[in-house]
Amino acid sequence: MGGYSARYHAASLAAVFLALAIGILIGVGFGDDVVSGTTEDLEESLQNDVERARERTDELSRELNRERAFGDAVYPALVGGDLRGERVGLIALGALSDETADEVGAAIEPAGARLAQVAVVREPPDLGALADPLRGTRYSRLRRDPDDLADFAHDAGRGLVLGEGVARRVRAQLLSRFSGRSRAVDAVVVARQAPEDLEPEEADVNETFEDGLLDGIGAAGRPVVGVERTDAERSSIELFSSHDISTVDDIDLVAGRLALVSVLRGTEGDFGVKDTADELLPELIQPAGGAQ
Repeated sequence: MGGYSARYHAASLAAVFLALAIGILIGVGFGDDVVSGTTEDLEESLQNDVERARERTDELSRELNRERAFGDAVYPALVGGDLRGERVGLIALGALSDETADEVGAAIEPAGARLAQVAVVREPPDLGALADPLRGTRYSRLRRDPDDLADFAHDAGRGLVLGEGVARRVRAQLLSRFSGRSRAVDAVVVARQAPEDLEPEEADVNETFEDGLLDGIGAAGRPVVGVERTDAERSSIELFSSHDISTVDDIDLVAGRLALVSVLRGTEGDFGVKDTADELLPELIQPAGGAQ
């Protein structure tokens, strides 16, 4: 019985292995067909999905272009004359992109204003260059005393708006770019593109400098708005707000242009599409001289 049992088990195992081998061979051949078919079906499905997505993207792009064209067409009618005859100054901290300058012009010109002055403040400030023309003045220690630097920056910011004082004296050292006439403006737009990767000491100096400038700009007694585009890599909205300057974070949109004009007419707040905004638009003020 023992020999029979051993032969029986051996035969059973052989049958099992044979069945497994046959199954594997069959499965491989059949599986290739299944996998191949599944891959083709998946590829076709994905291609269809991509094609539908492209069509939807094109449709949305056309809709967006139509909305922009409509906004551009009606914008002059919405702001016509709101800022008639006003001279607006654009002060940029650090650098100014052509896009931002163009957006500011596109916002104010249909409202009857003109960009009378563009000043780009050099950052970080060149304290050595500033010290020479300030020798013998109350700012003579600005290289060593943060309080003197803050006082200078405050008076320089105010002077840039009013076209007077120390800002005129050190314009060449203070600014990297200037256009227009150095005289008082009726309203101010502030933009910012601060330098990156400053050493800690430079960063501290630049922070003191910017804080003083923004306080001085606000102290000039003119309407002020801090602006940036929706695609700004580093937002300056919170910095502007911390100095009680109203803001618009979407100057590249029609809504942002409307908000800018409204702020320059006296509205206060933070407007736009980013988390720092209170709302998209201010309550629109009736144009001066309009129907009551």
